[in-house]
Amino acid sequence: MGDFAYTNVTGKIKPLLEKIRTIGIPKKATTAWLKTIGFTSSNDKSLIGVLRFVGLIDSAGTPTSVWSNFRGTHHRAVLGEAIRKGYAELYAIYPDAHTRSNTEIGHVFSTSSTAGQQVIAKTVATFKALATEADFSSAPLDINTSIHTGPLHTAPANAPTQEPQRPNVQNGPAVHIDIQVHISPESTAEQIDKIFESMAKHLYGRKDG
Repeated sequence: MGDFAYTNVTGKIKPLLEKIRTIGIPKKATTAWLKTIGFTSSNDKSLIGVLRFVGLIDSAGTPTSVWSNFRGTHHRAVLGEAIRKGYAELYAIYPDAHTRSNTEIGHVFSTSSTAGQQVIAKTVATFKALATEADFSSAPLDINTSIHTGPLHTAPANAPTQEPQRPNVQNGPAVHIDIQVHISPESTAEQIDKIFESMAKHLYGRKDG
């Protein structure tokens, strides 16, 4: 087991994540880069280790695909999955770790580290600050969604009018959606069922019978 990342400035995790979503993607996330976006305190450099721990940057400080995905609409869900992966040891013990008490989380951290109680407390606070900005409501999975819009297909002027078949949607521009669902092999049957129930509800407007 390895040590978990922590920062002395947990209150700056939220504003840093907000910055990541709104500014350009740097070639590398470094202490010098932090200073250019307003994080100039000597303690702010510890934020780099936190970004690395949850996979937003790699070991060299280069932004990863997680960084790019985090800038999208579903940023909270992306962060939730990144946290699950970064804190895999914690989630192996508590699948709902983000809802657990500081004492429970701290015990896991202390058994995985030789650090003292002050560091453990900061490690717990770091995890909690990250979790506050994330969404854990979905089962662990990676979803790549691409939406293609194109010209409408119109019938010739002398062709009979026919209402196009659409599943419970209002008349409007034709939108074609391709969804690829990659489900973790660790997902339970119940979690998989929930995934497809959610897809049926939001994509086809189906309601529970």
